Amino acid sequence: MPEALSAALAFDGLGWLLAGTILAGLARGFSGFGTALIFMPVAGQFMPPIWALTALVIMDVFGPIPNLPRAKRDGDMKEVAILTVAMALTLPLGLMVLASLRPELFRYAVSILALLLPVLLLAGLRYRGRLSLPVLAGTGALSGFLGGVVGVPGPPVILLYLASTRRAAQVRANILLYLFAFDIILIALLAVQDRLEAVPLIIGLLLAPPVILANMVGAAIFRPEKERLYRAAAYMMIAAAAISGLPLWD
Repeated sequence: MPEALSAALAFDGLGWLLAGTILAGLARGFSGFGTALIFMPVAGQFMPPIWALTALVIMDVFGPIPNLPRAKRDGDMKEVAILTVAMALTLPLGLMVLASLRPELFRYAVSILALLLPVLLLAGLRYRGRLSLPVLAGTGALSGFLGGVVGVPGPPVILLYLASTRRAAQVRANILLYLFAFDIILIALLAVQDRLEAVPLIIGLLLAPPVILANMVGAAIFRPEKERLYRAAAYMMIAAAAISGLPLWD
């Protein structure tokens, strides 16, 4: 363990990971999403895919904790439960695909997926239908698969809710609660599969305090009446991280 700690502290790119963590935490705090969409394109530049996923899920599970009580008050726990059950069924399949994914392809997939979300939302895509059981279950299943393959479970759920007509506080709460549940389940799966390596695990723990503080700051500045401003800020942060993570800049 001392050797793993030394390797984590000396890890090349740790400063960039810290910067990405702070931006991701701020976005998660004021919008309810954005951690993976911002962190993974940055982490993919310095880490193997499974290391990036491990560091993300370890540090990300701590970040939303201060905001959970508020999210439980504002959110719809039944909808979150449906999303979570469906996600848990497809997440193992996504992890199987990740094991055979080349790092360069992984980085392209993460960045393209992160860029696609704000583009679709800014294009005016809207879901006007009812958030029925099949719609929620299908969204959760797709989210679980993507979360296993590229560590980015958010886009299907974010797209469903942000493109809906739900009030901002409930949208933020449901997304935050769902992504927290994803982190818990993913950690359990990685542990059962014996894929939690020491160095990325320690890096994730080192990044946990900054992401918690950034989440708290983001939540403190969140104002529901200014939801468009917060969404625009989140989109810009996601796009910047995604573009920086493209392998063509190497």
